[in-house]
Amino acid sequence: MKNGRGLDELIRRVQTAQRELEQELDRLLKEKRSKFQYQIRRGRIIFERQVRRLHKKQRTGLLLYIRKAQPATIVSAPIIYSMIVPLVFLDLTITLYQQICFRIYNIPRVQRSDYLTIDRHYLPYLNLIEKINCVYCGYGNGLIEYAREVIGRTEKYWCPIKHARRTKDPHKYTEQFLDYGDAESWKEKLPAIRQDWEAKK
Repeated sequence: MKNGRGLDELIRRVQTAQRELEQELDRLLKEKRSKFQYQIRRGRIIFERQVRRLHKKQRTGLLLYIRKAQPATIVSAPIIYSMIVPLVFLDLTITLYQQICFRIYNIPRVQRSDYLTIDRHYLPYLNLIEKINCVYCGYGNGLIEYAREVIGRTEKYWCPIKHARRTKDPHKYTEQFLDYGDAESWKEKLPAIRQDWEAKK
């Protein structure tokens, strides 16, 4: 029990540090907005006029960009962009899944817009190809974050048991899970774990 309490305290300290880190990152982001002279209005990023002019001067033209591209980059582009098919399929199915199943089991639904941020195409110093690349990367990575949250909540509801071996980067609900091999807690604590979403919404 002593070791368990020590671990709980360590987890609380890590969570506190995480919250402090997020607050500091928010503060730094506000500083960056001021430094690079942009604002967010109704979801759009607006740069000061003189900054936009400067950015446009630094943009690489499309023809020069294509001419400078490595042959391997051009050849691999269709392979990279073909991944849009499974990504869109994942997006549609994971959204449909949580809309149906999370309602049935009373699991709080994940807000997709909290994870998918598509805003780099507002940068005037990117040319059309660079903007498309950035939209694609933002969509793909945001979608995986969104899907991970949906699947993490699913695991917390159905199978909140820690693995015998730790994985490289477990999702944020894992520390709430029951210990591997603790059959008694599985029977006693599962209903409470399924209802406890307050700390991790």
